[in-house]
Amino acid sequence: MSEHDLIPSIAPLEQADLAAALQARIDGKTKPLGALGRLEALMLRLGLILGSETPRLEAPQLMVFAGDHGLAARGVSAFPSDVTWQMVENFLAGGAAVSVLARQHGLTLTVVDAGVAHEFAPREGLVIAKIAPGTADALAGPAMSPDQCATAISAGRSLLRQRPGNVLLLGEMGIGNTSAAALLLARLTDSPIAQCVGRGTGLDDAQLARKVDVLRQVLQRHGEAVTPLGALAAFGGFEIAMMVGAVLQAAAERRVILVDGFITGAAVLVAARLQPAVLQRCVFSHASQEAGHRLMLQALQAEPLLDLGLRLGEGSGAALAWPLLESACRILAEMASFASAGVSERG
Repeated sequence: MSEHDLIPSIAPLEQADLAAALQARIDGKTKPLGALGRLEALMLRLGLILGSETPRLEAPQLMVFAGDHGLAARGVSAFPSDVTWQMVENFLAGGAAVSVLARQHGLTLTVVDAGVAHEFAPREGLVIAKIAPGTADALAGPAMSPDQCATAISAGRSLLRQRPGNVLLLGEMGIGNTSAAALLLARLTDSPIAQCVGRGTGLDDAQLARKVDVLRQVLQRHGEAVTPLGALAAFGGFEIAMMVGAVLQAAAERRVILVDGFITGAAVLVAARLQPAVLQRCVFSHASQEAGHRLMLQALQAEPLLDLGLRLGEGSGAALAWPLLESACRILAEMASFASAGVSERG
């Protein structure tokens, strides 16, 4: 499959008339100008993405993509790789944080096996789209072949096409995937790897130093992998590549993309390097505690809605931010204007 066939065309949202109408609607609500702060910017963004002065969020899809990483064998995580499949089972049993939040907010939760080193019994809420049982060790060679990378992106696009609604909430699970995200951030933004690496699942100082050293070696090993797809194949993982596909498809369909944290941000970074207009469709849920996430948010020119010191992943930050999107749409649709309420405007 050629890159042209793999990557959908995504046009910039050029809607000056709609932007002016939305701003006038926001300014005309019964409040001082700008009094709802950053919620007003969120209203404007949601209206522009969905092409309406009264945008409605329909059938939101919370998709958690899971995959294992061969690089985890190098000691870059505080947890063993088995935790990936064990957490997938926890998601499906309803016991994870993101499971609780999905129930609370009525979000449809789908867990996608993009490449977990485990065979799952089929059941409701699980999509088995396994490319392979984990990526290869990125220090020994590319994490994915070009064909595997393309297959994962294509699968992500297909999975999104099959789902209703106009909102995608991104989540992920994969022991070792903060390493893959840090490598992608370092390569695609030309940043020092030490600034991109964090403690992930809770590394101590010695383990963190080892992680930085291993990732520096991986970057040197793949010095030629400088394009977005080249870097993605070199560093992994299957779940990140599948999220890239889902993000590209969501953007092409003009869905709202509610981004979680560091690893989902890495998928958006790759997608945006392929199609910059992706970023116009994104809302960034939170600033995580992972060291490289601030740098990633800067690279994406993103202003997250929340800053709660989270470093859990799973899509938990996206689920926590979801009510803000609902509130923004309700205020646009239901809050009275000065004229309709008979309230005097500023003198």
